[in-house]
Amino acid sequence: MALEWVLTTVLFSACVYLLVMVFYFKTLLRKEKRSNIVVKQTLSDAEIVIRKYQVQLQRSLGNIDILTDELKKVKNDLKSLRTRNSQYRMEGDKLRQHIKELEGKIEALL
Repeated sequence: MALEWVLTTVLFSACVYLLVMVFYFKTLLRKEKRSNIVVKQTLSDAEIVIRKYQVQLQRSLGNIDILTDELKKVKNDLKSLRTRNSQYRMEGDKLRQHIKELEGKIEALL
């Protein structure tokens, strides 16, 4: 009789322990599933943001390429303008020299 009572108590205690453990792990599983859902949503949102910024970066890089080309054109134009300016200066100096020569000739004639 005492052996049956001990065996019944042990089996009942084991059943209660296992029942509590089942509910505990079931609760952990639910929390883990919710956590996984949140992580998946967060990753999805992050992917969308990354794609958006990737498109903006590609546009910016394209704009930088366009600006670089425009800058090269402006530099080339500036070089040609400097060259022309120096040529005009030389021509202006020659004309001033010629004017001085002509003024000298006019003075000599007077």
